[in-house]
Amino acid sequence: MAYSCFYCKKKSLIGHNVSHANNKTVKHSMPNLQTVRVLIGKAVRRVRACTRCIRSGVVVKAG
Repeated sequence: MAYSCFYCKKKSLIGHNVSHANNKTVKHSMPNLQTVRVLIGKAVRRVRACTRCIRSGVVVKAG
């Protein structure tokens, strides 16, 4: 659960599932992280990036 996006630092959201009887259990909403090969400077690295960063063009994919 400690994973975050390499670019925007998006992490998991933590909240509660609340039942009709007002019982609360912890809920984790995880970001959609994908492992991609990225060109950083002149080096190619594998990083975990969220799909929002990949889709918006922040991530420069390698070859």
